Formats: sequence, C-alpha cells, structure tokens
Amino acid sequence: MRVAVVTEALGPDARPDQDDAMVQAEAVVAALDALGHAHCSMSFAGDIHALVDEIRRQRIDVVFNLVESVDGRGEVVDLVPAALECAGVPCTGSGAAAMRLAAGKLGTKARLRACSLPTPDWSTSDVTLGEPTGRWVVKSVWEHGSLGLEADCVVEAEDAAQLSREIDVRRTRLGGSAFAERYVHGREFNLGMLASGSGVEHLPVAEISFGGDDSGEPWIVGYRAKWHAGSVEDLATPRCFGLRPEDAPLVTTMRALAEATWREFGLAGYARVDLRVDERGAPWIIDVNTNPCLSPDAGFAAALAEAGIPFSSAIERILGAALYCA
Repeated sequence: MRVAVVTEALGPDARPDQDDAMVQAEAVVAALDALGHAHCSMSFAGDIHALVDEIRRQRIDVVFNLVESVDGRGEVVDLVPAALECAGVPCTGSGAAAMRLAAGKLGTKARLRACSLPTPDWSTSDVTLGEPTGRWVVKSVWEHGSLGLEADCVVEAEDAAQLSREIDVRRTRLGGSAFAERYVHGREFNLGMLASGSGVEHLPVAEISFGGDDSGEPWIVGYRAKWHAGSVEDLATPRCFGLRPEDAPLVTTMRALAEATWREFGLAGYARVDLRVDERGAPWIIDVNTNPCLSPDAGFAAALAEAGIPFSSAIERILGAALYCA
C-alpha cells in the first residue's frame, strides 16, 4: 500500500501547536516503515487541485491526513477531506462533514444540545443561553490546541453586557473569533476512541490532575500547559490513568456519552472527547476532537500505550478504517 502523509505547509513563524504536525508526521512515517508500507510526504498550502494531481501522479492508495489548519485558519480544516472525497481518494480520520461540524465549537455545542448530549451553556457577543451571571471561560470558536487560552480567560460576569465585553476583549488573542462557555469547576477527562471493525474501541480514560488545589482558582489546561514543556502550567496539569474503583459508574457514563458523540457526529478512524465533571458528579462534554494529536508525548499515544496497543498497530487500524469507509 502506498500512503501519502499530508501536513499543512508551514512558514518560519509557525506556532508550537502548528509545528507539532511535523512531529506527528515523523511518528506516522516511522510506523509506516515498521508496517512495510511505501509512503511519501506532501505539504498542503491551500491548492486542492495541485494536491489531488500530485496524489494521482504518485498513485497513492490512501492519504494520512494531518492537516489541522490551512494558512493558520482552523475554520477550513475540512478542505482536504472534502477535496479527497470528491476525488474518490481514501483519507484517514473523520470525513469532511464531521470535521466541519467539530471544527467550530459553536456548531459542536449546538449539535450536542440537539442530540440531548450534555454540554455547558454558552454565550456569544449577541446571544446567551442560560443565566449570564457567574463564571464563564472565554474560548476560540475555530482554533484548537488551546490557542490563547489561559487561566485569565475564566471570568466572572454580572450581566450579559459584561460577558459580551469579556468575549470581545479576548477575540484577537483567540484567533479572531471567541465565545464564552459556562465554566465547570471540576475533574477533567480525555476519552480516546479507535476504530475497531465496524465499531469503536474505548481507550483507557485519562484524567488531568489539578493537584487537589481547590482554592477556587480556575482549573484550565491552557496553551502553555499544552505546548511549553516544563512550564509551571505544564507541570501543574499532569495526565494520569488508573482511576479509582468508585469511578467505575462515572467511566461507564462518560464512555456512553463519547460513543454517542462518535455516532451522532459521524466520527471515523480515531477521535477524542473531553469532559468536565461538576461537583454533583454530572459529566459535561466540552470538546470533540476529530483526528486528535498523534505526537508520541500527546494524550492519544499515551492512551494507546496504557491499553497495550502498539502505535504502529493503531496506525494500521486508522488506515484500515479509511479504506473501509471509502
């Protein structure tokens, strides 16, 4: 099988979260070598015709899609799978419709709410769902990887007008678009899923440890925590497995929610759903990740290792799912 590993074309001023795509590509290429698959690397700068022509010229059987944005814009992340679907070329991960739905967090939350899946209330500069007072976390609508997100994005609002101002003042640092989500001060979990035949296999549940500090300070996994290794924020938010036996009912509930999200969003190949659990023990979906990061030090690879699944085996299953769905 001949595989093209496609990443976004990056300039010299790329951010750490963008550069990480190259780390993922190196890991995928190493796995393809171990599996005995022929491969080549391609960079995508937005010209879909050039990409499709090159794929056809090199007689590619399947594309391993690692494009997370185009020219730094997360809102067009579905461009590559959409083009490949039109060209009839199998592509790993979720298809264009699912990626488009999950790329924008407002659309994601609206779909979750429409499917009766729990997600916190949200607010834009114009409309607020729920009571506007209380604690909110201001996030980017389109950018992933916690771009611009830090503890100071958790705000206390007295009314809708103040909340709207808090959103507007952070818009630029959050990639140009922002909204507010009701802040859930509680435990945070990452639930990875991997295609298994015609279904899905749940990977071990990871919890982000906030060190037991319940002083009321915001618990946030921000940009520095994710991309500045060794920073105070990184060291304060370690990932851990091996939940307590009394968490078993919670894990069952969260896995059911994650699988329902997989089904309702039409996810494929691999994915991750992030949840917060409030003080009453109720889980809330806060993020849906199509094609989550595959870097060796990232959460998905850690969950694979915890499950005893070799990274190369996971890559083979992701490729198989792409061919099965084509």
